[in-house]
Amino acid sequence: MTDTERVTTQAPSASLPATAGPGAPASGAGGTTVVAGTAGTGTSPAPRTTVPRRTARPGPPPTPRPLGVLRAGDLLAVVGALVAAASTTALLWTQVGLFSGIVGYVVVTWCLFVGFYAALVSMAESGPTVRDRVSAVVVQSLGALVVMVLAFVIIYTFWRGKNALFHLNFYTQDLRVTAPLDPLTKGGVLHAIVGTLIEVGIAMAIAIPFGLLAAVFLHEVPGPFARFVRTVVNAMTALPDVLAGLFIYATLILIFGLGFSGMAAGVALAVTTLPIICRAADVVLSLVPGGLTEASFALGSGQWNTVRFVTLPTARSGLATAVILGAARAIGETAPVLLTAGATTFFHVNPTSGPMMSLPLLAYTLASSPFPNMVARGFGAAFVLLVLVLGLFLIARAIGGRGPGQLTAGQQRRRVARSRRDLARYERRAMTRVQIPPAPGSPVR
Repeated sequence: MTDTERVTTQAPSASLPATAGPGAPASGAGGTTVVAGTAGTGTSPAPRTTVPRRTARPGPPPTPRPLGVLRAGDLLAVVGALVAAASTTALLWTQVGLFSGIVGYVVVTWCLFVGFYAALVSMAESGPTVRDRVSAVVVQSLGALVVMVLAFVIIYTFWRGKNALFHLNFYTQDLRVTAPLDPLTKGGVLHAIVGTLIEVGIAMAIAIPFGLLAAVFLHEVPGPFARFVRTVVNAMTALPDVLAGLFIYATLILIFGLGFSGMAAGVALAVTTLPIICRAADVVLSLVPGGLTEASFALGSGQWNTVRFVTLPTARSGLATAVILGAARAIGETAPVLLTAGATTFFHVNPTSGPMMSLPLLAYTLASSPFPNMVARGFGAAFVLLVLVLGLFLIARAIGGRGPGQLTAGQQRRRVARSRRDLARYERRAMTRVQIPPAPGSPVR
């Protein structure tokens, strides 16, 4: 055997026929024989390697478990684990007596529920399935906990303020002549509703354009200055709200003499909201696929047209979410408004002069009162504030909640009309380029 022969495994002699010559394939019993090589100098044939056949696994192929279907076994496991956890925790709280408090009861019940559920699922499923089920129930239970907390806040606020919410004067009057002991049929929160809308409107008018422009700058113009701006924005995101109010109080009110007004409160809220909108919009723009912008550049579009017609429409839903986050932050602020707009019980709509009331400040002031009717008015003002936030959320989602490429009926009609005008222009251009043949007998130029 020469050096050119490959090192192989010798097959059983029964698998090699006697007439096999050099380079001839041989088939062995129970497998396929592959020629490994031969010597180049007329020596004996090279040994063969037999590859065993792969046999199919017995039984039917495994079928994947449908993830979107709730089976009866899953429901029984969840209910059984929940009942067992609640019963065990109740036994610990009532019989052992070492624990107390509703928060501890809920936490211990949840931990026991996860343990019991894992034990029930492990009786009928394999290890990977158990881990999948336990992780799914942990994530979904935490999501349900968040929803329940939100529902509790809304229901509790409504219940405490329901006595004031069902009176029409609560939405059409102010508190200029309302005493603490007056009935709920007298006085309302109209001045706080209008003041909140004016202040938030001023803040959004300042923060939205500057925040979105700053986010586009950070995304489209990378460099040292962009990194510096991003660092400042991240630092301002954690800025305490009272510092923004103190800054506006020291500049607009003390230095420029503007006085307590809705304008000063709106500027203070804009300082608080601007970094939130900028940071959230920057994150959203970074999620736009790079292939879209590259395709726009490849088609000859400039950077401005790419940002206007590709990047911003693609990230429209995320940008609307960024605006919602900023508006929710501004509409619930109390300290900046107290330092810059003051407080009043009168209906006031001039944002450039005079104190102006807001719903968060009014809710805090009335809820801290020892009089039951004032407390009811305070919780009613807080519920109205929740309704305003929900209304702003719905408006923002209606404006920017459509996905990329989804047009309204009016936009579709305008798009069709623009396409028809473009087609007519192309046809006229093509007709002008057609050369008309000269008439017979005319001189050729």
